[in-house]
Order: sequence, then C-alpha cells, then structure tokens
Amino acid sequence: MRQLEQRILQDGRVLPGEVLKVDGFLNHQVDPDLMFAIGSEFAHLFRELGITKILTVESSGIAPAVMTGLQLHVPVVFARKHKSVTLIDDLFTAEVYSYTKKTSNQISISKKFLGADDKVLIIDDFLANGQAVQGLFEICDQAQAQIMGAGMVIEKVFQTGHQMIKDRGVRLESLAQITSFEGNRVHFASETTD
Repeated sequence: MRQLEQRILQDGRVLPGEVLKVDGFLNHQVDPDLMFAIGSEFAHLFRELGITKILTVESSGIAPAVMTGLQLHVPVVFARKHKSVTLIDDLFTAEVYSYTKKTSNQISISKKFLGADDKVLIIDDFLANGQAVQGLFEICDQAQAQIMGAGMVIEKVFQTGHQMIKDRGVRLESLAQITSFEGNRVHFASETTD
C-alpha cells in the first residue's frame, strides 16, 4: 500500500534494536483518514471469506481493526491486556510477550464474544516475532473459532512472525512489508518489485 509506505518514510523513525516508531499516525496519535484507507484495503482483501468477527489486541490494533470492521460490517473484539473488575470470569486467555515493552501480558477475551461459529480475521498494527498473533491463535483455538486470515498494517519480514503464520496455514496480508533497516533507513519489499 503505497500511501502507507510513504507515510512511514515521511513520519516513521528507526530506533536501535530494529524498532520502527510510527506513533505520529498509527499507535499513539492516529490518522483517521489513513486508518480508513487501511480498513478499506483489508476489507477488499478479505471480503469474500465470510468474516464474522475481527480480533485484535489492545491498544494499537484497535484503530485499523475498527476501520476494517466498519467496512465489513462485523463486530471487532479486542483482547484486553489488563484485568478489569468487569472482566473477571468466563474468559479465553493467552500469554503474550511484547518485544518493544520487554514484558509479558495475559490477554483475555470474554467467552460471550467468540465462539465455534465465528470466522475470524485477525488485524494488528505490527508483525515482527508474532507473539500477539500467536496469543490470538491460542484464544481462537480455545473458542474453536475458525481463523480465516491475518491482516498486518506493517510487517518486518526478516523476523519470525511471517513464517509462524504461514506454518499455521493462515492467509497473511501485510500492507507494508519491511525487509531491513539497513543504513538506518526503512527498506520495503515493494522496492525490489517496482
């Protein structure tokens, strides 16, 4: 998605440890027009799969997931990272490690929002090592929900998440695929195909 790649080049910052900071438009301050375009693209890519629910993890995946849900006309369910007095039992849970925050969280989804009749599309802001997606896979397995696809806004193709999703047999669509940060610059897979 050229619009997204241009925005990454314009406003993204490469940090030590192969971290890309995109907090100006994706995961702190959100650009709603860009999120709408991202949701449109995901809806286009997955429209024919009969999706009944979109899953993501709070909080950075919520904006692209909601925009996709809006255009597919399906509910969006986000896994909670923090315990709540209203979210205490009848939960599907999984443990997820965050590379950027260097912490583990137990993510949870209420059993009343996910079941065996659901066809799930997973949407998230980043795919690197795939820990968040793996946690959502575990929750879907517990619910016996069918995973139809995974849509990632930005993917670091040089890390292990891509292969983990492929090994699971799940269709993966990433809107911006980063091949390296060589020279402290973002390099996209599309550069080699243009």
